[in-house]
Amino acid sequence: MRTSLPLIGAALSMLLTPIQSLYFYIDGTTPKCFFEELPKDTLVVGHYTAEEYDEDKKQWSQHDGLKIFISVDELFDNDHRVVFQTGSTAGRFTFTAADSGGIKLTLDMAIGETSQIESDDKGKINDIVQKVKDLNGRLQDIRREQVFQREREAEFRDQSESTNARVVRWTLIQLVVLGITCAWQLSHLRSFFIKQKLT
Repeated sequence: MRTSLPLIGAALSMLLTPIQSLYFYIDGTTPKCFFEELPKDTLVVGHYTAEEYDEDKKQWSQHDGLKIFISVDELFDNDHRVVFQTGSTAGRFTFTAADSGGIKLTLDMAIGETSQIESDDKGKINDIVQKVKDLNGRLQDIRREQVFQREREAEFRDQSESTNARVVRWTLIQLVVLGITCAWQLSHLRSFFIKQKLT
């Protein structure tokens, strides 16, 4: 019985896996991002507790208006988002790495009433939507301008080809007229010289 106890202890110690934990302070205005390399099929469970320092009590305490935003992006999969959740002051998140590679874990904090946070977010989203609409309008203007320029270029090309064809035609006509004139003058001069010798 005594020899089996150390064997059982050794077997149980093999089942244990290393665990890493992290403790940090976050400023309320900037998100905190962590980059980590994970092997395939790694289960990640994160427990978090957010506390606010109370100057009056000189201690850390949980605040009801404190919200935590958690997002996890797989960098190896074109920043595919696997976790995006909003939590209260304490909670947990879980995900499994789909493949070996890097992940980006981002934690952000918001202090205040949820409706105010959501209205601020909606205001930001509305601003972004308006900017996208403006950019789409500019894009349509640029496309219309490009179509207009192509049409003008086609008209100019057609006009240039027409002008070149007329120039070639008039050049050929002038050469024919010049040839006929030269032939007439030579014939007239020959007849003139023949008359001069006879008289």
